[in-house]
Amino acid sequence: MFKHVLIPVDGSELSMRAAKTGIEQAALTKGKVTAIHVISPFQTIAYMGAILAATEFAYNEEAKANGQRYLDQVKALADAAGVPFEGVAEFGDQPYETIVQACKDRHADLIVMGSNGWRGMTRLLLGSETHKVLLRADVPVLVCH
Repeated sequence: MFKHVLIPVDGSELSMRAAKTGIEQAALTKGKVTAIHVISPFQTIAYMGAILAATEFAYNEEAKANGQRYLDQVKALADAAGVPFEGVAEFGDQPYETIVQACKDRHADLIVMGSNGWRGMTRLLLGSETHKVLLRADVPVLVCH
């Protein structure tokens, strides 16, 4: 059975529902959960460097605060279920790569995530992070719709 569940969260309602499912799974097997929030790095252009540096700092601070808020929501769910919890917010250019690497580094044996992502033509062109995780993860991935 699954003893360590990795739960990627982005703050959306769907990712929080997936978090509940992952925590329920961990509770059934007396396992633990690790929630991860991947922060996309600030995208810069080579123009007005001082203004961009200030903007990048503000972006990073706000992104870290939002990530911590999402992780705190999952921690509250895990605490209520009596499930050991670890939360981590990491910067990553490609969220799926960061998620898959976190799974390997933390020896998780299940990933539970929402199917949220791009729709329509955008999805065809860019793909979805969930789909990319499904293709690259070495462990089962439970997708919550």
